[in-house]
Amino acid sequence: MKKGGKYYPTDPELEILQVLWAHGQSSVRTINEALNQGRSKPLGYTTTLKQMQRMHESGMLTRTESGKSHLYKAAIHESEVQHRLLNRLVDTAFKGSALDMALHALGQAEVSSEELAQLQDWLEAKKKEGGQS
Repeated sequence: MKKGGKYYPTDPELEILQVLWAHGQSSVRTINEALNQGRSKPLGYTTTLKQMQRMHESGMLTRTESGKSHLYKAAIHESEVQHRLLNRLVDTAFKGSALDMALHALGQAEVSSEELAQLQDWLEAKKKEGGQS
């Protein structure tokens, strides 16, 4: 979905984009096979094709011809989509507080001692950045 020149992919669109970000330019068949890995109810090839055609029309994907098939590529960067989706989540679910979101996420998950050490290192680096301003 595109709002104000910004893309906010639906869940099915995001699944397709994730396959393309991981594998690069791919055919519909390749993407459909990747989407169906581990699914109890497989997606039909034509369902994937129609979704990708809509995504191409909206500008989320580019398409080139390769023989009888088309190859698709993500036209938007993963980090850009992650940034927009994260900002929307912070704004809507956490009333604009990134800290509340982070504390909630950390409280809901098993956090290893290694991850806690990484978080501590990140916090220390942020403190140093703040002191240099």
